[in-house]
Amino acid sequence: MTAKNRYAAGWYLYLAPALILYTIFMAFPLVDSIRISFFTFDTAIRKNVFIGFQNYINLFTNQEYSLRFWGAFKNTWYFFFIHMAAQNCLAVVFALLLTSKDFKASRFYQTVIFLPVTFAVLITGYLWKLLLNPQWGAFAALLNTLGLSTLIQPWLGNEQTALTAVGLVSAWQWMGIPTMMFYAALQTIPYDIIEAADIAGANGWQKIIKIKLPMILPIIGIVAILTFVNNFNAFDVIFAMENANGAPQYSTDIMGTLFYRIGIAGQHPVGIPNPGLGSAIATVTFLMLLAGALLVLQLTRTKNE
Repeated sequence: MTAKNRYAAGWYLYLAPALILYTIFMAFPLVDSIRISFFTFDTAIRKNVFIGFQNYINLFTNQEYSLRFWGAFKNTWYFFFIHMAAQNCLAVVFALLLTSKDFKASRFYQTVIFLPVTFAVLITGYLWKLLLNPQWGAFAALLNTLGLSTLIQPWLGNEQTALTAVGLVSAWQWMGIPTMMFYAALQTIPYDIIEAADIAGANGWQKIIKIKLPMILPIIGIVAILTFVNNFNAFDVIFAMENANGAPQYSTDIMGTLFYRIGIAGQHPVGIPNPGLGSAIATVTFLMLLAGALLVLQLTRTKNE
């Protein structure tokens, strides 16, 4: 065996454990989920029966299922846009502040911003549920103190505000991750380029628009993809602050809660899980995630790529 072949074999050995784990816990469940979506469980014979694309047809044509699916689909996109607008935009601002040479106590603020990421989602959701209580929550008390009691309302119990409130809580908790990713990306910009811009007379805003943001565009794309994937797979924050039924009146129902309710827990009032239909929902979600990720990658490609 030549040295080149031994080198290649060594890399395969390093990759083998991760590849095996990925195949067992990621690839196989994904393929098997697609397979299950073509079956339904027949309670009479106690076996799975092949029905082809019927689960997909039911998902889009059955009035009950299609209403819930498109409602969850719309809510998930809104949930995603909340994170893009509140979480990622603020993360860019925080990263720019933290990398500014005039900004003091950068390490301290990095810790403050990242700290909520370390909290358990269920605990965070429950605590925010208490804080937002309109009768004795901290926000209600603050508004009362400021003489703004007319603004107090059941934020989590109102169909118009529930998803926004949950989305903002989720954005607050996870803001530390994109902030640190943008911070690391900004740190890699060569100082010579910034210095040349200073010599050319560029002000701070021009340096941000013309130099910094274009140079971290690939990282912005990666963060957008991660946000997109995580929001379409979200479940725990909705479960903690509302419930798996997407209360009130399905206004916080997203793809993750819809899948759980139909494929695992069983749709009310029957309460019998439908793994075939649940797998169809999971497969459609996967295809949307794949298409969205490819689109974002294409849009955020830099010219030299």
